[in-house]
Amino acid sequence: MSENVYFAAFFFPAAAAVVIFFWKYVAAVMEAKVRLAQDEAYRDIAAKAVAAQADTAQALATVGAALADIQSRVTSLEKILKEVE
Repeated sequence: MSENVYFAAFFFPAAAAVVIFFWKYVAAVMEAKVRLAQDEAYRDIAAKAVAAQADTAQALATVGAALADIQSRVTSLEKILKEVE
């Protein structure tokens, strides 16, 4: 009977230590997977932001060109109106 007690006294704490280290390892693996997924999400957001910024810059350039054209037309219209007076 005493052999069983000694066996249990050593086995259960050793088994508990193994289980604790196993769960610690599993938690580290899961944390790494979550960080990887989070990094991928940040990369996707950054790529979308760069694309949106490029589109905005292109639209701003188009609006600037249109504004310059309108400004030149207004200037020529002012010249014509001054000549008419």
